[in-house]
Amino acid sequence: MNNIEKTKQLRKDVAPFAKSHLNKSIMQMVNTLLPLIILWTAAYLLVPVSVWASVGLSIIAAGFVVRTFIIFHDCTHGSFFKNKKATDIVGTLTGVLTLFSYEKWKREHAIHHATSSNLDKRGVGDIWVMTIEEYVAASKMERFKYRAYRNPLVMFGFGPLYLVLISSRFNRKDAKRKERMNTYLSNIIILALATTIVMTAGWTAFLIVHGTTMFVAGSLGIWLFYIQHTFEDSYFEEESEWDYVKAAIEGSSYYKLPLVLQWVTGNIGFHHVHHLSPRVPNYLLEEAHEKVPPLQKATTVTIKTSLESLRYKLYDPSQKAFVTFKSVQRLVDEHDRLSKNQNVPMKKAS
Repeated sequence: MNNIEKTKQLRKDVAPFAKSHLNKSIMQMVNTLLPLIILWTAAYLLVPVSVWASVGLSIIAAGFVVRTFIIFHDCTHGSFFKNKKATDIVGTLTGVLTLFSYEKWKREHAIHHATSSNLDKRGVGDIWVMTIEEYVAASKMERFKYRAYRNPLVMFGFGPLYLVLISSRFNRKDAKRKERMNTYLSNIIILALATTIVMTAGWTAFLIVHGTTMFVAGSLGIWLFYIQHTFEDSYFEEESEWDYVKAAIEGSSYYKLPLVLQWVTGNIGFHHVHHLSPRVPNYLLEEAHEKVPPLQKATTVTIKTSLESLRYKLYDPSQKAFVTFKSVQRLVDEHDRLSKNQNVPMKKAS
């Protein structure tokens, strides 16, 4: 069986799982949104009694925000409900709860799926990745910005704030009317809800509860997205050699998590299955992985090994692997030395 036939067979084997189940979708909304509302309510009520207890509940609530985001994420792929209207309504509302604009994120994420691991089509809906050659040839300022971007404190600390306060609040210049209107609607609802909470509970309580919840949830979300595409032998190719199936299976990891964390993260650890077939709802990802043997060949990452990914900063197309900044420092120094020598003006003859 050649590669084309294997690809067709793999898609055929996964196809039965690419169908939503109304009862499962509704049950997931109940066991996700109801606990989230209860936790938030309890956290606000506890602020006058014990700030630390309130913070503790807010951190637990962050897990349910991540799970709510998975519902939102499925809606953007049209995999949570068969009915498009129900999908758009639930997608917009879960977007409000997670502070993301539904139509905007839907379009950008579709681009991510269509271009994931493609070296010639980076820049929309993905994490900034530079190759060794690009990094070495970049200006010192561009290298500084890239190093800052890839610093864990920036990526997981300032990253969540940028996503929910800036990126998700404004439309791209090329956004169509439907996308713009959805972003405006989401912003209005978010502002109305935030104003109501502040007027009822006060700024301090709002920052303690919602500030803690959304920051922790945002950091976890970025981490999940990061580790599912940043591991040592992740797949990246130029457009001429890029392959969708390879990008899914070899460019996305299987993040093996403890059962509790797998539940909280809505099975998104089976990211290779999701990238191969985005129409598979989150509650069927594990089953597809278990019943389709070729999917089990994806790179498996554990919590322990995932921490090693923080070292990987640059992609080396020649080795087909991520490398550290340290490993290319000699190339950078040599490039800068040669550039400096070329720019030194020649002395005038006496």
